Amino acid sequence: MGEQNVKKINDEATHQEFMKSLLGEVHALETMLERGLVESGIARIGAEQEMFLIDKAHKPATKAMEILEVIDDERFTHELGLFNLEANLSPHELGGNCLSLMEKEAQEVYRRARETAAQVDCDIALVGILPTLTKNNLGLESMVPTPRYYALNDAIRALRGDEFRFTINGIDQLSVKHDNVMLEACNTSFQVHFQVSPENFARNYNIAQVITAPLLAAAVNSPILLGKRLWHETRIAVFEYSIDTRSKTHQERGLKPRVHFGDRWLEDSVTEIFKEDIARFRIVLTTETEEDPVGMIDRGVIPSLNALRLHNGTVYRWNRPCYGVHNNVPHLRIENRVIPSGPTVLDEIANAAFFYGMMLGMTEQVPDIRELLTFADVKSNFLAAARDGIRAQMNWFNDTHLPAKQLVLEQLLPLAREGLQEAGIDRDDIDRYLGVLHERVAMRRTGARWALESLEEMKDAGTQDQRLRCIVSSMVEQQSSGKPISQWELAEYCVEQDWRDSYLTVGQFMTQDLFTVRPDDIVDFAATLMDWRHIRHVPVENDNGKLVGLVSHRALLRLMAQGRIGKSQSVSVEEIMNREPVTVSPDTPTVEAIRMMRENDLACLPVTRKNKLVGIVTEHDLIIVASHLLESYLARKE
Repeated sequence: MGEQNVKKINDEATHQEFMKSLLGEVHALETMLERGLVESGIARIGAEQEMFLIDKAHKPATKAMEILEVIDDERFTHELGLFNLEANLSPHELGGNCLSLMEKEAQEVYRRARETAAQVDCDIALVGILPTLTKNNLGLESMVPTPRYYALNDAIRALRGDEFRFTINGIDQLSVKHDNVMLEACNTSFQVHFQVSPENFARNYNIAQVITAPLLAAAVNSPILLGKRLWHETRIAVFEYSIDTRSKTHQERGLKPRVHFGDRWLEDSVTEIFKEDIARFRIVLTTETEEDPVGMIDRGVIPSLNALRLHNGTVYRWNRPCYGVHNNVPHLRIENRVIPSGPTVLDEIANAAFFYGMMLGMTEQVPDIRELLTFADVKSNFLAAARDGIRAQMNWFNDTHLPAKQLVLEQLLPLAREGLQEAGIDRDDIDRYLGVLHERVAMRRTGARWALESLEEMKDAGTQDQRLRCIVSSMVEQQSSGKPISQWELAEYCVEQDWRDSYLTVGQFMTQDLFTVRPDDIVDFAATLMDWRHIRHVPVENDNGKLVGLVSHRALLRLMAQGRIGKSQSVSVEEIMNREPVTVSPDTPTVEAIRMMRENDLACLPVTRKNKLVGIVTEHDLIIVASHLLESYLARKE
């Protein structure tokens, strides 16, 4: 998706023409492979660094285009969201100090990004999913305004024919309904590239599939999405849903999503993947193509294969094959997309070193990985790693089953060390980067566990919004220190923060853990709920979650005065509820909610979105808001 000059396909003729180009380019690639034109016998590594932009309140800052105007560095580019940045690191030939060179440039990119971000009053956070991200950040107004992104959004929505709906179960449960592709912008990663020889591509690719699960288990850094504690690497789940073009009919038929791990081993050639993706996934975008790529090859000119690369860029395998050309020499790479951004640059390079080392070591020691594991086990490992991180259980060689921590420490780190040594990587670099990963795994202190343990340590201090801001604040501070995640202190609730940004709208502090009744429930149940839960108002909703009324303690007191509660002839909630309660949306400014409560003499405001109950704000909540703001003010004054 790096091509800028892309368009949505609006007619069948354009679709047919692009498909013709796509098929021709597959034939051209096969021709290059047959003639031995694709570069062989040399290994190179590279990476892409994605990052979040955050404001002074440690929330998403939509400043990407402003930063790119200032930064004057061709390595930097935008991603889908205006609160994301990406930097492309230089490729290095595998060997010697290639890893420390990669770290040096990644650290430089990180510093440069922070310095430039400071000029527009924001900062950088390296994390797979920003904990303070909210659904309000995921509208099209937060999308980078380029034709290719609008075209991608329109094309995917047209293919899907419906809103994006999904549920992720973790410690909490998240159910999402969304109407655009901006969910993809929730994710940032540290994507690593490994150039391989074409004759060994299938073998190397299968190895990459096998080692992806333990790599992910050791690297997880995305446990929180939209305020919910979900998978240790929630990026995996949310990315698969965010680019899902399947209609309900296609889902029921079992059609694969565009983001997927795969279902079988690669047999002989990289072209197997390209052919399968062309056969399975409809073209969504078009671009300018070369008229006769095979003729170009005959003339000694290597084609760019624009159509093939564009279509490949709209199918998101977690290990993606990549074709590229440099100085008229074509090459093949494996792009591993599972490593999340952060927690530090050092941790990212350690993850990369682990990946490269396992690739190299297993290539040397295992003639055919397919004889040692079933693909079903490999895929199962991947999902387990995404859900449970370093605590995941792994299916491994010769039908063994063991914890990811044990597998990494006892088998895969020694294997990676041997692989890097065999490739001639500097010993000091091997010790440095694999040492970082060893300490992280031994302590089970991944970025995901750090965030979850920090939240647990804060317990119920402040509001959820405040706790998540404290997580990001501590993350950014400790990131900048350069210490790896294994040496981080847990984040603490930070009283000295300026909490005004945590109370701008009612959605930031409303009560979401609601106890409700139905219209046909007996009043005695509503009264009992108020007594048990020490609340003074109970919302009334129907079976679809639509707010249809509100029962107050005053209404119950009037009923008690009439002697009607507890009688043999029961009174229903419907008879006494307020059928038209004043409501607000989660986006209602707090000052507006206060004004409405004063003017209407209200003790509470149900919060709804599209008539569905999502929360409630009471007088007690506003007292807590005032106390937190006063506490914050006094702490800053001291």
